[in-house]
Amino acid sequence: MKGATIALDELNGREAAALVVDGRLEDLFLDGGGALPGTIYRGVAGRPMKGQGGIFFDTPDGSAYLRQIKGISPGEARILQVTGFAEPGKAIPVTDRVLFKSRYAIVTPGAPGINVSKAIKDDEMRDALRGLAREVFDSEDGLILRSSCAGADEEDVAEDIRQMAELSKAAMADASGGAEVLVEGDGAHARAWREWTMRAEVDRDAGSFERHGVLDAIDALGAADVPLGGGASMAVELTRALVAVDVNTGGDTSPAAGLKATIAALRELPRQLRLRGLGGLVTVDPAPIPKKERKQIEQVLRAALKTDSVETNFAGWTPMGNLELQRKRDRPALAEILRGGAQ
Repeated sequence: MKGATIALDELNGREAAALVVDGRLEDLFLDGGGALPGTIYRGVAGRPMKGQGGIFFDTPDGSAYLRQIKGISPGEARILQVTGFAEPGKAIPVTDRVLFKSRYAIVTPGAPGINVSKAIKDDEMRDALRGLAREVFDSEDGLILRSSCAGADEEDVAEDIRQMAELSKAAMADASGGAEVLVEGDGAHARAWREWTMRAEVDRDAGSFERHGVLDAIDALGAADVPLGGGASMAVELTRALVAVDVNTGGDTSPAAGLKATIAALRELPRQLRLRGLGGLVTVDPAPIPKKERKQIEQVLRAALKTDSVETNFAGWTPMGNLELQRKRDRPALAEILRGGAQ
């Protein structure tokens, strides 16, 4: 099936959204059992953790961890935002640099100025968007107009700006008191509306995952092995410490087999990590390749990561010749959802 389809359904009783492009599952949003990314709290500070460079806060959803100590006193209330899904047994990751993000607009409290996404190249469109923002954005905070504004209805963009500005003003003014949820994070369906802004058919009816082959694709993700063509494959496995990726050439014994398999694996890797909901430290053991090919491998990896929606940093090569990545944990692990786990 050609074109993009957004399927809104449930998985194990939780909201789920799938993006299918030309018949292939490209992205998957799931609700975990913990706090949703984007949730905004008024948290109450505990004692700084000496030697760890951070401090724990009390929130209605449990303990949260802020990587900052300077300028924070025990018992102080501070507005915080959840940045990702907590790993099992760990505190909720938060930041005090709060963003109010919607489909077209992002309001940035404490960071004034009106900016337009660099993805919008047309100068006239950029000027028009800035003019629209100046008309409707009456705030000392900052505003970022997202790439989805390109070609969007002007009134839809204006209304989105107004709503985010009002929400920001109300939440940031509510800084005093005990631990409280000020703004709920977006569930899977709302996140799909916010992030998947391409032209697409939207199927909201029950059973949409089955109709569009999403359930079959999810079943395939339950296996560690990922075929790469030509007999090559990679295994993607989650351990307590990291995500381990092992690339294999299969029956191909040609001199270029290792390079071909590794390139294929790195091009597919962001999609596999995205669909499986895997983040944190990722270690890739490539197929056997000579050191002279490392530059080409890095170029392929950087190009693949550039098109990925999840923030991922390439840390470099280990002394043993593995690649290391650090990936944001912005979604729950699919395996945990299928097992009915809390996260």
